[in-house]
Amino acid sequence: MRNGPSWFNVTSLVVGFSFLYLPIVLLVIFSFNESRLVTVWGGFSTKWYGELFHNKQLLDAGKVTLQVAFLSASIATVLGTMAALVLSRSGRFPGRTIFSGMIFAPLVMPEVILGLSMLLLFVAIDQSRGFWTIIIAHTTFCMCYVAVVVQSRLVGFDRSIEEAAEDLGCPPFKTFFLITLPGILPAVIAGWMLAFTLSLDDLVIASFTTGPGATTLPMKIYSQVRLGVTPEINAVCTILVALVTMGVIAASVTTKRRETQRQRDERAAIAQG
Repeated sequence: MRNGPSWFNVTSLVVGFSFLYLPIVLLVIFSFNESRLVTVWGGFSTKWYGELFHNKQLLDAGKVTLQVAFLSASIATVLGTMAALVLSRSGRFPGRTIFSGMIFAPLVMPEVILGLSMLLLFVAIDQSRGFWTIIIAHTTFCMCYVAVVVQSRLVGFDRSIEEAAEDLGCPPFKTFFLITLPGILPAVIAGWMLAFTLSLDDLVIASFTTGPGATTLPMKIYSQVRLGVTPEINAVCTILVALVTMGVIAASVTTKRRETQRQRDERAAIAQG
């Protein structure tokens, strides 16, 4: 019996990862291209990053994108955590199936449908579209991902610690912030990072719900790419890749450290008991 992966599995992995990541690697490489022609290598240069920081339109779009991503991820994290608590702690209640279906529907719903439905909603209530309508749409879209991540952590959470705190006279509200929240904090952070990333690179939903003065960076890049890829686009995409990569690494390290500390504290508490 053979040990280890077969040649077919190895080849499939190499081809699959190359298909996914080779275009990103080429984009990063050509962001340092001296030539303005993005397909012709003219030597190593960082001048396009300097040109990028003089491009006011791209900088304004990047600022709007970061603001939208931060606010929508923060609101989605609060609402998603509340939804996860209801689904994992409330048991069976009237309307649970409808409630859970409404929470998780954006996971399987095409972004075009979600964006169009939000557009029709804003038109029906005569709401002018702009910065805050994008945040509402992104919060609706990202909340379900946070709920899934946090609920998976709550399912395995040891409720005996909460019960012990309540038996000692700790109110439920205080128990949540002192006991439950620190225990699920790695999942909450992971949910926030996932929501931030999803909002950061969304194009379809933002295109339906945006208005004057609220152009996000993906929308700006898409509008310019239709006229041809420029070195500045490669540079800004490289910066986005770097930011997302650093964010994922930071979230992973933070989550791992907190989980290790939590397990260490639990073992210490058991040993003292």
